[in-house]
Amino acid sequence: MNITFEREGLLRPLTYVTGVVERRQTVPVLSYVLLRSESDGLTLTGTDLETEVVVSASGETNDRTDLTLPARKLLDICRALPEDAKITIRTEGEKAVVRTGRSRFTLRTLPSSDFPSIQTTDWDLRLSVDAAALRQVLSETQFCMAQQDVRYYLNGVLLEVVTGALRAVATDGHRMALSQIPAEGKLTEGRQVIMPRKAVLEISRILGDTTGRIELLFSPNHVRVQAPGLTFTAKLIDGRYPDYSKVLPARQSKRLLLDREALRVALNRVAILSNEKFRGARLVLEPGILKFVAHNPEQEEAQDELSVEYSGEPMEVGFNVSYLIDATSALNTEKVVVGLNDPNSSCLIHGPDQEFPRYVVMPMRL
Repeated sequence: MNITFEREGLLRPLTYVTGVVERRQTVPVLSYVLLRSESDGLTLTGTDLETEVVVSASGETNDRTDLTLPARKLLDICRALPEDAKITIRTEGEKAVVRTGRSRFTLRTLPSSDFPSIQTTDWDLRLSVDAAALRQVLSETQFCMAQQDVRYYLNGVLLEVVTGALRAVATDGHRMALSQIPAEGKLTEGRQVIMPRKAVLEISRILGDTTGRIELLFSPNHVRVQAPGLTFTAKLIDGRYPDYSKVLPARQSKRLLLDREALRVALNRVAILSNEKFRGARLVLEPGILKFVAHNPEQEEAQDELSVEYSGEPMEVGFNVSYLIDATSALNTEKVVVGLNDPNSSCLIHGPDQEFPRYVVMPMRL
């Protein structure tokens, strides 16, 4: 096998593929990338058995064969080469020689027959969505996912297919994000699936430069993203997601319209002296003023305030300041609406006249 690449023609797809390859594997072949040469071109494949990405690569070869190479070593080699480098990969027995200019690298290969693939053909639902919109809806929700929670169904994003739309929900039990984008497809009934954390992060990354329409395919156990020159498949989390509609406050007796950037900056200033572990801050609402107060175990205190249009009764409520900062930063509006009820109720954060995205933050005792 003899293949020639321009550096960029190999580096970019290799970067996508290596993202799903785990650094440490009990099965050696899972740390490798499969380079496949067929009549319709070259592809690179990486998998960890839970996720799989197949990317087209631009190169020249007359062979129709498969080759496995250590993914991260090959990526590091490509990154270390000059931008205009021309790379040649040739097999020699059980090894592969990578040449460019005066540089030569000999890499170990493994049998391509040992390389696993996710075999799924039972795609019973297909949606067409805008790539930028899908990337946006994931970025607006993914930071609320749980990390290594024993409630495994929270370690991902809920994708809910409703008539004409795709809804994304994420929660770690202390906060929740809800967003939605238009989607086209033949839908006979609603569908809910839970996409695991790694798949969410990788899809957001590999769609960074993708534009136009892409396809989302669903089967009982998998989800697939098909874009030009790229196919990403992930195993779904088998579980039942909690009823997120019960978490959304029905109404807020106190609705504050604030400048988003001023709110974000004030929260960041107060966060400097908050407790490093619990990150608590008090919101003190008084006529015409919203104060932010934080303490830490060293008896230090930070205080900031914003002017607000409010003439009701004073109220004080505690929140994790990092959660408020995350929600405020995720919005893309000049103004932000903060809805409050009482010291024991969650707050709802969203843009004015916007149904999505919405963020719910539970209160905390301080």
